[in-house]
Amino acid sequence: MFYVYILISKKDKKFYIGYTSDLKRRLSEHSQGKTKSIKHRRPFELLCYEAYTHKTEAIKRELFLKSSDGKKDLRKRLAISLKNYIGP
Repeated sequence: MFYVYILISKKDKKFYIGYTSDLKRRLSEHSQGKTKSIKHRRPFELLCYEAYTHKTEAIKRELFLKSSDGKKDLRKRLAISLKNYIGP
């Protein structure tokens, strides 16, 4: 399986979107600061993830979610969850 996951930084309240074939390992790497580009934004919390059987589907979904339309879609779909982090 391949996973597209969405993290939210508890520090700056911004999303991080990625994909992996080993979700547990990848989340551990993020919490340990092994991802140089975002380690300064820790701690993170997992908002949601989606599972795909093909890598190409996961990559396409990740790219869409990183686009402006994808981010708008995420904010609509996760409105209730985001209230806990960002406020009303």
